[in-house]
Amino acid sequence: ETFKHLISLKRHPDLQLLQFKIPVVSCSMPSEEIKSLSLPVGWKCYRSPEGQKYYVNISTKERTKERRHSAMEMEESFDIDGSFDDASCLSPQSPGSTSPARRQNKEKEIKETKITINCVTFPVPASALEQQLLKPSEWSYCDYFWADKKDPQGATVSGFEVLLQKQLKGKQMQKEMAEFIRERIKIEEEYAKNLSKLSMFPMAAQEEGTLGEAWAQLKKSLADEAEVHLKFSSKLQSEVEKPLLTFRGDNFKKDMKKYDHHIADLRKQQVSRYAAVEKARKALADRQKDLEVKTQQLEIKLSNKTEEDIKKARRKSTQAGDDLMRCVDLYNQAQSKWFEEMVTTSLELERLEVERVETIQQLLRQYTTLRHETDMFNQSTLEPVDQLLQSVDPAKDRELWVKEHKTGDLRPVDMDI
Repeated sequence: ETFKHLISLKRHPDLQLLQFKIPVVSCSMPSEEIKSLSLPVGWKCYRSPEGQKYYVNISTKERTKERRHSAMEMEESFDIDGSFDDASCLSPQSPGSTSPARRQNKEKEIKETKITINCVTFPVPASALEQQLLKPSEWSYCDYFWADKKDPQGATVSGFEVLLQKQLKGKQMQKEMAEFIRERIKIEEEYAKNLSKLSMFPMAAQEEGTLGEAWAQLKKSLADEAEVHLKFSSKLQSEVEKPLLTFRGDNFKKDMKKYDHHIADLRKQQVSRYAAVEKARKALADRQKDLEVKTQQLEIKLSNKTEEDIKKARRKSTQAGDDLMRCVDLYNQAQSKWFEEMVTTSLELERLEVERVETIQQLLRQYTTLRHETDMFNQSTLEPVDQLLQSVDPAKDRELWVKEHKTGDLRPVDMDI
């Protein structure tokens, strides 16, 4: 009734100069003067010890601080039915209680600073400069895999899937390295077998003297070298190939699947919450549009039924706004949970990758160590051969051979007549 009376005053031709300033209170006014000003039914104005004014609804206990609206803004916020279209000056802010113009401006401001891609909300590039990397200068997984990308087939792949593929690829590379070492072992074993077989061939077995001794030692060195290569192949198998095969066994892929399912479930929940936000946003837009239509109808035809419809529409609009706020809050909670798990899990995958690289580095160093040892042992098998070769003396060999095979030292002489 108070609203209707005020509206009738506002419409009165003799009171056009009266500016409707009911909720606007000067901060310099004494508290008695503040209390004397008219407010909508059920609302009272108070001042805090710091001088901040706030309004309290006696029946609903709603409370809000003063917002500095101009007289014209407060006049424009009054509907023709005698109620506030912009309830933000006397009630807590909610999407359902914001005027269409103000709501559109707010949504435009949000859209200018944020963008949603595949149900994930990001800052626009212009405002992203304010973000700091979680681990600057480290090229950490937790900083560079938030967005989705397209694979060569055009399918959408999440940043986390890229990290998982890196882990699985690392596992495959590790397996292929083990297979390579296995082939190297086979070659060593075959080489050792052939060396041993060759050392037993009776070729040049009748060589005599110092040269024969050197030749016999050379053949024997082949057998020694074969033994060295057998030991090398055995150590390759136990110290390089086997660790490569056993490092991260079958449980590794199971762990990766757990990570994948966990993050995927969180992402699905986020997608579901985003869909709920969009549904609630559409419902709010429909409710506000319905409220605007009924308000326009009231301007044409004033009836109790229309006023009652507007009240219902306003309640539904406010409820839709509350639902939108709730859905946005749930979406933000889901995204926050996804964000936390992404950081934690990506750092764990980063740790696993560092561990993989360092482990393989150590195993390959062991390979080169064994290879150097093999060369050293092979060299040692040739040392006796070198020594005997240095002792080869053709004159000595001739002496020995002559002594053993001589047929006589008397030379022929001329025949006498």
